[in-house]
Amino acid sequence: MYPEDLIAPMRAELTEVGFQEFRTDEDVTNHLKDHKGTTFVVVNSVCGCAAGAARPGVRIALDKSSVKPTNLATVFAGNDVSAVNKIREAVLPYPPSSPAMALFKDGELVHFVERHHIEGRNAQMIGDHLVEVFEHFCK
Repeated sequence: MYPEDLIAPMRAELTEVGFQEFRTDEDVTNHLKDHKGTTFVVVNSVCGCAAGAARPGVRIALDKSSVKPTNLATVFAGNDVSAVNKIREAVLPYPPSSPAMALFKDGELVHFVERHHIEGRNAQMIGDHLVEVFEHFCK
């Protein structure tokens, strides 16, 4: 587990733009069961690709896209252990990955961005990809 004071600014990069934190498996389960609409979940991380591409890319997409998910949520790998495990269960058969991004529609996974899709790409590329994803699935 990372010290909360260390990761607080990393959490804030998403919560300050409207992301709800899921800290427990119950948070995830209660949200996704019988859910209607779209939910975009970011598995946040302390790594460099989360800081340099994933979180900034998410913010770019939200600023740029005219179509947005109904709900925005985040879990933090290494800290929100039970919530992360529940999200990882929901995105099977994809292997565990952080950072990662999952889009659910009516409670079902419709798009997943794994770490290897984030590494080596810049924030603008991530943002542009997410705009396309939002415009395709969130209408």
